[in-house]
Amino acid sequence: MKRLLILIIPCFAFLFSCQSDTGNNMPSVEEAEATIADNPVVNAASKKQIRKEEPQEPTDTVNVAKMSFDESIFEFGTVDEGERVEHVFKFENTGKVPLVISNAKGSCGCTVPEWPKEPIAVGDSGEIKVSFNTSGKRNQQTKTVTLTSNTYPTKTILTVKGNVTPKVQPQQTPGKNTTANKGHDHSHDGHDHSHHGHDHNHNH
Repeated sequence: MKRLLILIIPCFAFLFSCQSDTGNNMPSVEEAEATIADNPVVNAASKKQIRKEEPQEPTDTVNVAKMSFDESIFEFGTVDEGERVEHVFKFENTGKVPLVISNAKGSCGCTVPEWPKEPIAVGDSGEIKVSFNTSGKRNQQTKTVTLTSNTYPTKTILTVKGNVTPKVQPQQTPGKNTTANKGHDHSHDGHDHSHHGHDHNHNH
């Protein structure tokens, strides 16, 4: 009898341990959601994945403004370093709604745009003034201005490009050479005085 009990007790212990392990490996839906909510990293990743899977809202490509430029690229040729290049890009709103330019940004601090802040009615014209400071810029240069507006696409790019001739740096004469030249001049003066003295003796 004692031997039978010794065999039965380990069997029951094994069965209970298996059920416990199985239960731990299969969490409920509520437990999984709670784990995601409590973990900031998992929560952010889940939200990001949800955003990717969400369908994008359709974009109206018809009832929008449209900028029709006379030119979108301006070549200023060759200028000397330090000169300021300015150009005006003219456009017309040929779209179906008033044009609103929300922002204009140069590709670097040396390129500064000016744009109309008020809406441009359909059929009306406007100007984008671009100023490019060539100080510190050399050789071939290409700068852009990106316009953001209620057009399709929303970004419009204007370009100014050309060649900048580097400024010639003045050469400085070393101080020791200047002193030597002055000494050389004094020796010539002394030589001239000796000649004058020789002429005086000859006349005598």
